Amino acid sequence: MASGGGHVAALWTEVNRCGQNGDFARALKAVNKILHEAKDDITALHCKVVCLVQNSSFKEALNVMNNYSKLLGNDLVVFEKAYCEYRLNRVESALKTIEAASEQTDKLKELYGQVLYRLERYDECKAVYTDLIRNSQDEYEEERKTNLSAVVAAMSQWGESSPEDLGLSETTYELCYNAACSLIGQGQLTEALNKLKQAEELCRVSFADDTDMTEEDIESELAVIHSQMAYIMQLQGRTEEALQRYNQVIKLNTNVCLSVCLSLPQDQNVFDSKKKVKLTSTDGVEHKLARRQLQAIDFNKALLAMYTNQAEQCRKLASGLQTQNPGQPRPVLVQVAQLCREKQHGAPLKVILHAFNSCDILRLIEDFKHKQGMVSALVSMYSHEEDIDSAIEVFSQAIQYYQSQQSGSPTHLALVREAANFKLKHGRKREAISDLEQLWKQNPKDIRMLAQLISAYSVVDADKAKSLSKHLPSPDSMALKVDVEELENSHGATYIRKKAAKPAGDAVPKEQGNVEIKKKRKKKKGKLPKNFDPKATPDPERWLPMRERTYYRGKKKGKKKEQVGKGTQGTTAGGSADLDASKTASSPPTSPRPGSASSSASGAVPPRQQKPATASGATRKKVPQKKKKSGKGGW
Repeated sequence: MASGGGHVAALWTEVNRCGQNGDFARALKAVNKILHEAKDDITALHCKVVCLVQNSSFKEALNVMNNYSKLLGNDLVVFEKAYCEYRLNRVESALKTIEAASEQTDKLKELYGQVLYRLERYDECKAVYTDLIRNSQDEYEEERKTNLSAVVAAMSQWGESSPEDLGLSETTYELCYNAACSLIGQGQLTEALNKLKQAEELCRVSFADDTDMTEEDIESELAVIHSQMAYIMQLQGRTEEALQRYNQVIKLNTNVCLSVCLSLPQDQNVFDSKKKVKLTSTDGVEHKLARRQLQAIDFNKALLAMYTNQAEQCRKLASGLQTQNPGQPRPVLVQVAQLCREKQHGAPLKVILHAFNSCDILRLIEDFKHKQGMVSALVSMYSHEEDIDSAIEVFSQAIQYYQSQQSGSPTHLALVREAANFKLKHGRKREAISDLEQLWKQNPKDIRMLAQLISAYSVVDADKAKSLSKHLPSPDSMALKVDVEELENSHGATYIRKKAAKPAGDAVPKEQGNVEIKKKRKKKKGKLPKNFDPKATPDPERWLPMRERTYYRGKKKGKKKEQVGKGTQGTTAGGSADLDASKTASSPPTSPRPGSASSSASGAVPPRQQKPATASGATRKKVPQKKKKSGKGGW
């Protein structure tokens, strides 16, 4: 007994009886009365936490454990604390609580497997359930196998590698359903559909003897199986049958978000589809679906927003998807389609180039991404960006493709050789070893490849390099017998060693008729100035401009040149002064006086009859002008 007294003992009896009957609400009232009498009773506190968990009051239970953490400790209620965090969707906190436990009990391992499944860490989850099935024997073995088959189905659909067949029996409809989901992930749609039909029959048989299950309850239980059938029909192109199945499931008001998400064909009523999509927005749905299922829902919501002309909502959803999945092209394509609907034809290219670099765009071309030219282009671009890991990844994917399709072909071996050289060039000798070994096994006589392999192993494993060096040929066998003199004197040699000159006495004179006389070209003498004096010392400043020479004094000023052309046209200033008769004392008057004798007697020529003298004293001849011809050819 945790506390004394008859009243407290009666309360403990009440707690025990209610716990056995499953009446945890009444048991909680009794526990609270006990805690009113003894606040620090550890057993009563533990019982209160259990009652709150059974009543799904997870927040209140977690508050009790946090408030009394010193009394309860870490190990006493570690399972209850982790379970409350798991049910409150605090999965990361639950994982830390479980990993911090000092002892991993079976029920804690069961919860650990559930937490790993929610975190989509399927490989670790599979290992936990495999260990539980192997090391435990109780009534929960069938349930553990069901959980393990669910993990295998998830790995098949959303994992990166195909899981191995664990040989689980398909005796229940849950196991049969999970096996069908695994076949869907492997692309075996017909076999998966047959397996779902088998699961439907097993489900009906299992509930046939249960009087508490109505036909409506059975249909609700079968809704998940029918939704997967509809999904397979949709993948097979049987759209009408799939849509009919989807509508039957939706009428049951069950939580089938993935089915609704995948039932959005473009040629149907988009407004009706918009009403159906609202079912995916209910609280808690995001915690029950895998990450890829949620991405599919958001993608279809973005498409629906585009078809209903909700441009801003479409861009918002597509942008969110692109942030969550930077390497996925589908969100970018939705944005491009929306821009095209808005007739912004120049914007899509900018969106694509902003979302992807050139390497990502090239790798999206499935038909050519393993071709040699594409591999070469991608490796060159990644090398330019100094992204060596991505370049090696391109090589690895191409080699794996040809390994499965054309193993040992010239293309396959050429890619392996280029990959090995690339890794060696960038100092990745450890990664190049597998490629070099493969090439050496194909051609053991390739000495160069063996030398590269030894060089790579010398960094990783010196003993292995030493053992491989035994396969190298001896130096004597590798020596080449070459006549150096003959090689140097050959026609194609770029360097010829000069032979020693013979003594003068040994020279043999050539015949006179065979002597070829070479004509020497005469050098032309340079032209000298006219006033060149060979005896005079040349001016040392002759190469400098005149203004920069020391003896330059500038131009002399003060003497003006005789002005020309200042008087009458054809005369000079000096000439006009000489012709002025008024300035000459002995000159006769220029005109006769009235009443005097006739001027012709003196022989003088009147001024008006004088003709101006030309510069040469000769008379000017008139140049005859040409007659202008009339355009009409007449007078």
